[in-house]
Amino acid sequence: MVLLLGLSQVAVGVPPDLDTELAHVQGLRVISRTTVGDYLYYVLGFQQPVDHRHPSRGTFEQRISLQHKDESRPMILHTTGYGLPGGPGLSEPAKLVDGNQVSVEQRFFTPSRPQPANWRDLDIWQAANDHHRIVQAFKRIYHARWLSTGASKGGMTSVYHRRFFPHDVDATIAYVAPNDVDDAHDVYGRFIEQAGDDDSCNRRLEGVQRQILQHRDDVVKIMLSRGYTYDTLFGTPQRALEILVLDTPFTFWQYQTQADCALVPGPDATVAQLVEFMDATVGFDFYTDAGVAPYTPYYYQAGTQLGSPKADEHAVADLLRHPGSSVPRSFVPADIPMRFQPGAMRDVDRWVRFSGRTLLFVYGGNDPWGAEPFRLGPGTRDSFSFTVPGGNHGANIAKLPEPQRNQATAAVLRWADVPVRATVPDGPGPDDLAELRRRPR
Repeated sequence: MVLLLGLSQVAVGVPPDLDTELAHVQGLRVISRTTVGDYLYYVLGFQQPVDHRHPSRGTFEQRISLQHKDESRPMILHTTGYGLPGGPGLSEPAKLVDGNQVSVEQRFFTPSRPQPANWRDLDIWQAANDHHRIVQAFKRIYHARWLSTGASKGGMTSVYHRRFFPHDVDATIAYVAPNDVDDAHDVYGRFIEQAGDDDSCNRRLEGVQRQILQHRDDVVKIMLSRGYTYDTLFGTPQRALEILVLDTPFTFWQYQTQADCALVPGPDATVAQLVEFMDATVGFDFYTDAGVAPYTPYYYQAGTQLGSPKADEHAVADLLRHPGSSVPRSFVPADIPMRFQPGAMRDVDRWVRFSGRTLLFVYGGNDPWGAEPFRLGPGTRDSFSFTVPGGNHGANIAKLPEPQRNQATAAVLRWADVPVRATVPDGPGPDDLAELRRRPR
């Protein structure tokens, strides 16, 4: 469905009134507006077709935010891949180019969920069309260069958008974005085995996994004493505990660094010490009905198109009562049907390697989500891939070694058509590690 957009008529040379401009965007609703530093910060609702192939099926309101500095500055399309961040925060590319930013909540993350929800309408093509229509609408206001960015699943989402609409933006900066094109091999388990400076940290993590399962009854009592429930998804706290235990090495290297290996409990640790470590590293509260519920759309996508890591059970196989449980299906209510489509990621992977343009990927050297990265290929043009040595899921341009940092920064500024700056701005934003810690990816 094509939007017919009308813009306010303003005299040449007179700065347009942004509120008036936004009011003339069909289907756009201003939810709130405030001033944050040099920016106007808007939370907006944008009407999207439930099904872009069949617009007559109805619409839903998708939440987006706008951080406006100047209509003449570049615009950053920040694809979250999840819900909208809780407040204003600029991505690293927005800071680099001193630009504006539109952040988009992924369809089916509440409240951006059609009612009633037909989960077949949640796929990468439908989401790419959501982003395409937002770009079309806001390009009537913002005429400078457009770049897209996202971290983790948000980075994946930015690449999917480019695959289907390669000319919507001038370049894409994707952080720590996995490319799960091959689910047949345990690339994640092999990657984790090599994480860190030596294998001692992983051996200690395996020891924690075994100790937790050897004391599972005591640990389950603690879980239930906190009021956690497991009725909707996992069925029993025992099954939830096993999935949590299997995730431990992965999650440790996702968010921690080599320096944190000293905090891993040893063989003489008490149950209380083990639980404290697991709370801080993995989080018992996530593996519950309430913890997983907000991320149903992620696990649905992982189980239907995106792919997901294969859990490495070798260290605790003899202690498992529910082997094979750490799969996306375990995290999605049974009444939501799922069928995996192996061709979806292969198609995106081929596009990156043979047709991709102006792409920049940043990965962390110890981050398991980089085990299967997007790779540049013979047809990829004007694109880069960098890795932060020893980095985790918070890897970004600012953390790269100086030569790579300068090269990445120069590319971003060139794509945005702004002058080269001497330093890389740093600071909190929607792509930093604190924000990512709340999410599976």
